[in-house]
Amino acid sequence: MKRREFSQAAAGAALAVSAFPSLVQAQAAALRAGKDYQVVDPVAAVEAPAGKIEVVEFFWYSCPHCNTFEPTLAEWVKKLPKNVAFRRVHVAFNASFVPQQKLHLALEAMGLMEKLHAKVFLAIHAEKLNLAKSEAIVDWVVKQGVDKAKFLEQYNSFSVSTKATKATQLMNAYKVEGVPALGVAGRFYTDGSMAGSMERALQVVEALVAGQKTAA
Repeated sequence: MKRREFSQAAAGAALAVSAFPSLVQAQAAALRAGKDYQVVDPVAAVEAPAGKIEVVEFFWYSCPHCNTFEPTLAEWVKKLPKNVAFRRVHVAFNASFVPQQKLHLALEAMGLMEKLHAKVFLAIHAEKLNLAKSEAIVDWVVKQGVDKAKFLEQYNSFSVSTKATKATQLMNAYKVEGVPALGVAGRFYTDGSMAGSMERALQVVEALVAGQKTAA
């Protein structure tokens, strides 16, 4: 979903899961910079440890396209090779995104992503709950069995605030214009608009990762 379109609701088509090592080097060479992906210059920061290739998904909980993409992405992540480090970054195109960005970071800090990440999408897009503001977010989290005081401690913490700032800096470094979008190794960026679909965007990422392995 593009920055200029973030307030509009739109349904995305269901995506098929692609097997990770599905592209050969010849296919990787066939990709075109500026069409299938963008080269990030200057190189964006990465958090992956040495020897790992970082893949980042940029998303927004209220984005219908992100909601549609999430099950496909989750299955794809399960098949990632051990030398790939994957992480999600919640965007904040403006201040109205920040409460959900802090929700994501608080869930990460509390080790609740596996339990509640998909449920946030479900609550917003299937149950039609309005989780745009902090009060509604806290009420929803508590209903999921999470201790309110512990959640608020994380949600309002300096650590989450710092990570939110870094997330926005990374979004800007990759020049993210819409979500969902994918970054590779701080060096490459692609999304559904460039690749033609998010399914193919995953294939582009596979090829770019393969290129990184070859270059290493």
